[in-house]
Amino acid sequence: DLVITSYDLLKRDIELYQEKNYKFRFIIADEAQYLKNSNTQNAKAIKKIKGDTKYALTGTPIENSLAELWSIFDFIMPGYLFTYRKFKNMYETPIVRESNESVVGKLKMLIEPFILRRSKKEVLTELPDKTVTVLNNEMGEEQRKIYINYLLQAKQDISEKIKYSGYEKNKMQILAALTRLRQICCHPSLFINGYNEGSSKLEQCMEIIQEGTNAGHKILLFSGYTSMFDFIEKELKKRNIRYFKLTGATKVEDRIKLVDEFNNNSDIKVFLISLKAGGTGLNLTGADMVIHYDPWWNISTENQATDRAYRIGQKNNVQVYKLITKNSIEEKIYELQEKKEELANNMLDTKTTFVNKLSQ
Repeated sequence: DLVITSYDLLKRDIELYQEKNYKFRFIIADEAQYLKNSNTQNAKAIKKIKGDTKYALTGTPIENSLAELWSIFDFIMPGYLFTYRKFKNMYETPIVRESNESVVGKLKMLIEPFILRRSKKEVLTELPDKTVTVLNNEMGEEQRKIYINYLLQAKQDISEKIKYSGYEKNKMQILAALTRLRQICCHPSLFINGYNEGSSKLEQCMEIIQEGTNAGHKILLFSGYTSMFDFIEKELKKRNIRYFKLTGATKVEDRIKLVDEFNNNSDIKVFLISLKAGGTGLNLTGADMVIHYDPWWNISTENQATDRAYRIGQKNNVQVYKLITKNSIEEKIYELQEKKEELANNMLDTKTTFVNKLSQ
């Protein structure tokens, strides 16, 4: 009657589905953002299965671009939004490059009958409040010096490379430089050996954790850098604060044990979770405080991580802290997050246009 599988298994088993010529009454793709890139094996496999009616469930139908929305529609109703090339020419380019409002209106009219959008507050009326606070920190003198020096050097190197071989060919170097700048904001020791001056952000983070745990809160701390946990763990041990850690290296069976014990054991105060490994699929309503140590490029990724605590079963108000270093790349990332959030909301809710690309 029912087949339950994962995207990973489906792409391995797809030949079996085709050999048996299965045809389903319904196909339901949960966490459909896994289909956002139409060139991946995940997307290709599920689109090969035959079914009368298809549903896609996702909290993030658009994370970066309209191409993702096209790919999800390509699963539920292949051909409805044309080929990707035609969709790009007719809709994506005029909307993104030219902010063409009449094209936005046309695309919205096409997709609206097939989208049911519900916010958490509409569905879970009993869910307590969530407060999001952005906390700024200023780098110390030594940290600031390292940041400025690296920034000037990177700008010089990259502009020379762009001059020589163009912008497109140097995107990876640009991303690497941005990553270094982000790491300096977190803690210069992430890539500078022998640095001993500390990190303003780490100090701020430990103050929040100390005050929070003293007041009886249980805390989820997310970071995009698992190596950052080494420094945070040292500080937690110094303060005798008990914690768990979950990264991509944590085995599946251990993940379940850690989650259960964290939710039920009041002595475990802090859960360190890498954004990529623990951003979805975990129920951690035992926590009522969430710290995002460093901002990620997509607000939706952070929101999904926050929702590990802010979901059905949460009885307490949830306090979310975003730590942003002043006068740094992190402020720019935060601005970009807000633009991307606007992108999704504008397409799915209102009739205004949006921006979605990093310009040179």
